[in-house]
Amino acid sequence: MRRVIALLGLVLVAAATEARAGEPVDLVLVLAADVSRSVTEAKFKLQREGAAAAITDPDVVRAISAGPNGRIAVCFLEWATVGMQAVVVEWTVIRDGASARGFSDRLVEAPRSFAGSTSLSGAIDFSLGQLEHAPFETERRVIDISGDGNNNSGRPVTDARDEALAKGVTINALVILTPPGESFRPEHTNPAGGLEKYFQDNVIGGPGAFTVVAESHESFGRALTKKLVREIAALPGHRFAGE
Repeated sequence: MRRVIALLGLVLVAAATEARAGEPVDLVLVLAADVSRSVTEAKFKLQREGAAAAITDPDVVRAISAGPNGRIAVCFLEWATVGMQAVVVEWTVIRDGASARGFSDRLVEAPRSFAGSTSLSGAIDFSLGQLEHAPFETERRVIDISGDGNNNSGRPVTDARDEALAKGVTINALVILTPPGESFRPEHTNPAGGLEKYFQDNVIGGPGAFTVVAESHESFGRALTKKLVREIAALPGHRFAGE
């Protein structure tokens, strides 16, 4: 009898795990933030606070709740040199203002992960790994990568991008511009043709992929808010109230 009870317990646990793994959401989203050396402590704080403000913005919350399932799953990670990536906030289901604030609070409280070079390819590879292990059901998986320079560590970023696209993942980007006079490596933060064109040609991809530009780190939050609303609103069958 004890053995039967034990086996029944294992079956119930497995069933609960499977049910959780199949939770339907409208979007599974990785927010991947650049914390390379070009991101100073002041700029890092503005990035973090901007992301925390964006996820709780009323327009973003409304867009989430108006989706077919009324919820999305988000995780936040930081990256720098190849091999230097860290999840700052684990997968969180956001369905309303309260869950958005919980995510935001954890994000603001966490310390900076590290600093280093800029491996966009490593960031994409690591983000793809997070998506592949995310315990959710969805038709859309997106990597939302922010950065202020070109790839200068690890394998070619186009190789990482192409592998992600082949697995049905869309990559969008928030491009953080640095005034030429403020950059200690202009060829990195201001490559030929401009940083936005670099991201468009080498980083983003997938259905409806796009870039949004932050003219300064101070405008990061506003740009990310705009970006999140656009990503969420692109969901099949999504409608805003009043449409």
